[in-house]
Amino acid sequence: MEKTYNPEQIEAKFRSLWEDKNLFSSDSNTTSKNAYCIMLPPPNITGSLHMGHAFQHTIMDILTRYHRANGEQTLWQPGTDHAGIATQMLVERQLAVQEMTRHKLGRDKFIDKIWDWKAQSGGTITSQMRRLGSSVDWKKERFTMDKGLSSAVKKVFIQLFEEGLIYRGKRLVNWDPILHTAVSDLEVISTEEQSSLWQMRYPITNSNEVIVVATTRPETMLGDSAVAVHPDDKRYTHLIGKTIDLPLSNRKIPIIADNYVDMTFGTGCVKITPAHDFNDYEIGLRHHLDIINILTDDARINNVVDSAYIGMDRFKARKQIIQDLDNQNLLEKIEPHKLMIPRSDRTNAVIEPYLTDQWFVKTKPLAQPAIDAVKSGEIRFIPENWNKTYFNWMDNIQDWCISRQIWWGHRIPAWYDDKGNIFVADSLEQAQKQAGEGIILTQDEDVLDTWFSSALWPFSTLGWPEKTPDLSRFYPTNVLITGFDIIFFWVARMIMFGLKFTGKVPFKDIYITSLIKDGQGEKMSKSKGNVLDPIDLIDGITLQDLLRKRTQGLMQPKMAEKIKKQTKKEFADGVPAFGTDALRFTFATLASFGCDIKFDLKRVEGYRNFCNKLWNASRFVLMKLEGENIDINAQLSTADEWILSRLQNTKTNVEEHLNSYRLDLMSQTLYEFVWHDYCDWYLELSKPLLQNDTTKAGTQATLIKVLNEIVTLLHPIIPFITEEIFEQCNVIISCNSTSLMTQSYPKVVKSLISTKAEVEIKWLQTFILGVRQIRGEMNIPPLKPLPCFVQNFNATDEQYLVNNMSILNSLAKMESIDKLTTIKQAPESATALVNGMKIFIPLAGLIDKNQEIARLNKEIEKLEKQKSQFEGKLNNENFIKGAPETIINIEKERLAVTLSTINNFNNQLKKISSL
Repeated sequence: MEKTYNPEQIEAKFRSLWEDKNLFSSDSNTTSKNAYCIMLPPPNITGSLHMGHAFQHTIMDILTRYHRANGEQTLWQPGTDHAGIATQMLVERQLAVQEMTRHKLGRDKFIDKIWDWKAQSGGTITSQMRRLGSSVDWKKERFTMDKGLSSAVKKVFIQLFEEGLIYRGKRLVNWDPILHTAVSDLEVISTEEQSSLWQMRYPITNSNEVIVVATTRPETMLGDSAVAVHPDDKRYTHLIGKTIDLPLSNRKIPIIADNYVDMTFGTGCVKITPAHDFNDYEIGLRHHLDIINILTDDARINNVVDSAYIGMDRFKARKQIIQDLDNQNLLEKIEPHKLMIPRSDRTNAVIEPYLTDQWFVKTKPLAQPAIDAVKSGEIRFIPENWNKTYFNWMDNIQDWCISRQIWWGHRIPAWYDDKGNIFVADSLEQAQKQAGEGIILTQDEDVLDTWFSSALWPFSTLGWPEKTPDLSRFYPTNVLITGFDIIFFWVARMIMFGLKFTGKVPFKDIYITSLIKDGQGEKMSKSKGNVLDPIDLIDGITLQDLLRKRTQGLMQPKMAEKIKKQTKKEFADGVPAFGTDALRFTFATLASFGCDIKFDLKRVEGYRNFCNKLWNASRFVLMKLEGENIDINAQLSTADEWILSRLQNTKTNVEEHLNSYRLDLMSQTLYEFVWHDYCDWYLELSKPLLQNDTTKAGTQATLIKVLNEIVTLLHPIIPFITEEIFEQCNVIISCNSTSLMTQSYPKVVKSLISTKAEVEIKWLQTFILGVRQIRGEMNIPPLKPLPCFVQNFNATDEQYLVNNMSILNSLAKMESIDKLTTIKQAPESATALVNGMKIFIPLAGLIDKNQEIARLNKEIEKLEKQKSQFEGKLNNENFIKGAPETIINIEKERLAVTLSTINNFNNQLKKISSL
């Protein structure tokens, strides 16, 4: 083995080997009784993998590799999503640079441009997945616009239409005036913003009286159909049934009574604009009001209204209308007002409720079976608390608007004749048969919501509607790994469509992962400039390159400077190259059932150290065994029996944690065993045992056996380094295996569990640690041989002393170990306990008492000054108020460490003073 662990070389080597040997194929283990399948949530072709993707992909890969190693026929189904709106926006921006638009190109040529872009750029995600070691079956990679998946989409649409579960209607929808398309409620982000509440005077017809209405959107008054008051509001009961002369218009509109009105808000009078407000729309239907749309699809005033405002942007029209009302003495007052503003998650444009013809899915009939599947336990949410979120949305589900006014996506399979009759069919030819010969048909211009095709992903990727071998073998799938943010977008819809079209749930478990945030607990986003690219953590990146990536495309200089300042503070030396395995191990340890994860590079550094430790331990073992004939049947020492017993306990815990999706506990269990049991203890115990002819053969066999099982257990988490070590081990044990991926996952061997050996080695560890603690406390050099006395020992202690004398001399650096009777006085000594047995280390000639007291007092004095500084900061109100919470917590931690160290030194001082 190379002296130094070099992840870059190892990763490139095994990425090629795995794919060349087709080791990710789901066509292996075909004779297995069990099949295991995970569907990759298809990433959008527009982007690259972010930390959340890398986190989830690591979890999926660990589970896939584990089940594959358990002999199950395993499919991790890869693929990407066409991402309708996002992809169209991206390509349109590219065209804009060339002073071209999609409308100039035409629909077919524009779509060809998108396919060209996908061919050039669509490989970014798959390249990143390969870098992460994702063991997906690449030969079965799918795309949501594949021919097969497109056929499945058409079949589902047609069937739902024929069953009356898809319909077309004029409804109020969320409209993005930049994209010129409807968007779903889930694609709208509402945040509180500062605005105004305008109070306007509406004159009562044939009267000097006015009624004052309050609104946050005065421009929509041009489309008012009524003014509403509460039926119990005595201030206005005399006006119900009368009409008002709508200002800036030649229309009269009625005053109506409706329980929806809040008598305490504003004046208690509300203008009703059915075409531009969802609640007003419902009131309009109840009272049979006119529904007057006053806006174009880009949110300008249309020609339905007075010519003075035609063509104005809605917000410019707002200012003009307020001015005109004020000029006519019809503006009562303007008050500052905070309200929730709905914005498009794609363009950030303010969403406009807009009346338009759209296609909808009736979701209530589909929702109930999906609710029942979770209630019955046929589908489990993990953690279980997400059940409540799911039920809350499903119980209140609304019809789903599935049409989008864009060009990229699955075009709606509906055609119209010149009378507006609709013909839904698989093709123009089929539609023509429905319409009759000679009827000219035009296909619907709209495409389906991206989530419509994604809802079919678990079964359409396996060949549905055909009854393929993959569909019968791998559906239902086993588990879906995803984030909480798409439970409604995707998860619920997959359950509804899966049950509807296959009669089975699409997956048995839904593991909702935590959210990866930055070190300060902030959500990672490009706008905040705190995004980390997982590949940059693998390969490393300089500070300058990181600054460039984080500020690229930012239009606000102040924000760019803020991002640069924060980045320089966090990554003064850039990001070092950690390698894939260290990053994967970090993600595994973070896979708890919490909500948010603060990502800290120190964690990755720690697991890079673990990889180094494993590498160095393996080099030690292989060097010790080089040229040796390994006898796997050799007699074992107590230390050999102990490490094999600890290994069985580790395997038990690993299996339990994997089956309950606690990958954090699984990885921690392996970390503890490898770092502490194997490296810190067994490798050290093996050194004297290898020098003894009686124990040498058994220790050699145990060293390689345990190392071989360690790399097999760790392989799902850190596949690259374990493959390299396994390859090196093959030389020692003469194994002809192509890859660690072909090895079975280690099973517990109950006969190797030895309580007796574990008790004895625990005794030995306690003895050694007791002596080492005395060395540390008394400042005795670690290699200086020490005399030792033991007292209050029993027969077991005596036997353990005999059994382990050579190990104690080697690891604890004992000069001698003598037994004292209970009546004999021990010399002036430092003491330790091993169960009931006392250990005495005589200090005569080992330390200078006065010199050691002086040293400790000096250390304590220095620490007291540090303590005062930390306490001063934390007692300073200005510091507490002004400093970020993370900085305050760091200061608190420093104070706690200082107090603990002072306490330890004081205890040492007491011990030495009492000598």
